[in-house]
Amino acid sequence: MRRFPASVYGIGEEPDPRFSLANERTFLAWTRTGLALIAGGVALEVLGLDLHAGFRLAASLLLMLAGTAVAPLAWWEWMRAERALRESRPLPGALSAIVLAVVVTIVGLLVLAGVLWR
Repeated sequence: MRRFPASVYGIGEEPDPRFSLANERTFLAWTRTGLALIAGGVALEVLGLDLHAGFRLAASLLLMLAGTAVAPLAWWEWMRAERALRESRPLPGALSAIVLAVVVTIVGLLVLAGVLWR
């Protein structure tokens, strides 16, 4: 039986289904996070909060860009983890978590600056 993507399912041995399903749930959680980031960026701009317009726009755009980038990053992380499971290797670290932490910190600083310089 052929499964997509072959670059993942064509290597190693079938792992315990519980681990693959947990990996899939993590992928779906990252996808929900991306949707939340996009929604937050849209809401920040549409609600027109009493913030400095430039900082508000920068924070909104950064949230929307980060949310858009999370989907392909989640797919990439899912593939890396699934390959590791199939090859009985240790699971790789999550680069996406670091990227997301940096983005959220920058957005928080932009919103803070928007409040201070309104």
